Amino acid sequence: MPIVPDVPDFGGDQDEGRGAAPRGGPPFRDETSPARPQPYAAVPGNPEPMHDAPQPAPPPQKKTAGRDLGAAIGVGVGLGVVIIASLFVVKAVFVGVIVVAVVVGLWELTKRLEERKGIRAPLVPLAVGGAAMIVAGYARGADGAWVAMALTALAVLVWRMAQPPQDYLRDVTAGVFAAFYVPFLATFVAMMLAADDGPWRVLVFLILTVVSDTGAYAVGWRFGKKKLAPRISPGKTREGLVGAVTFAMAAGALCTQFLIDDGAWWQGLLLGLAVAVSATLGDLGESMIKRDLGIKDMGTLLPGHGGIMDRLDSLLPTAPVVWLLLVIFVGSG
Repeated sequence: MPIVPDVPDFGGDQDEGRGAAPRGGPPFRDETSPARPQPYAAVPGNPEPMHDAPQPAPPPQKKTAGRDLGAAIGVGVGLGVVIIASLFVVKAVFVGVIVVAVVVGLWELTKRLEERKGIRAPLVPLAVGGAAMIVAGYARGADGAWVAMALTALAVLVWRMAQPPQDYLRDVTAGVFAAFYVPFLATFVAMMLAADDGPWRVLVFLILTVVSDTGAYAVGWRFGKKKLAPRISPGKTREGLVGAVTFAMAAGALCTQFLIDDGAWWQGLLLGLAVAVSATLGDLGESMIKRDLGIKDMGTLLPGHGGIMDRLDSLLPTAPVVWLLLVIFVGSG
């Protein structure tokens, strides 16, 4: 229902006609009263107000996506082509794609932390350790990933010692958080890739995450009314979450049945549900970080999307969920 602007009350005093003194002069002849401004209609040149005249309603505003949709689609398609091509040609090439995404994501995160909060998380040990984490996870599995994570945290502690001790604890805490949040979670993608049908597992992981985000956007944009977490992300709605779950479960049933060796459709339903929940929580988690930093996007590298971290927000927490469920359902491969 369009909101009609309030019509200003240009009529007289509300007490006029109820025994109050006339507007034209004082109640007694020997009293003086200060000059009062003339009513609106009494000023020469002003038309008589029309109390009952209908006010035109403002035109309804169209919903917009808030971003350059054409650029977003173009960049998304381009990234998809690069990912699919590297995924099914040589596995090592896709490992390199993961490393590049992780290093750029770390650069964006540490840069925003320094700009907005003055937190200096050391980028060099994070980038080197993050790349080592991805390679170790691919080559040695979970054990290799944990060892690389521990060594990266140690490197962050030592590297920061070269600077004054002020805010040491704050900076190294942020560095260890960044190491866990970006490269360690991304390591589960490399661990999925290491299986015999690894490219298909990674493809299912990507499809379900994208379908979940798309379902949430499409349903929320069209039918969304009830806010999901208004203090964190005002654009997210409960109807959008229902759309994410529905779309992801349907895609999960199809993908698990036809793309995963020994997979069953009911496993895909559970997988899709888990992906919808983890992707939504991941998106909300990064929204919390960006609200704390007072920024809209982590970067500007991808037109229509923001930065790399703005695309990894749903993927990072979803990777360990998909890896674990696939190991439970069909084995490690």
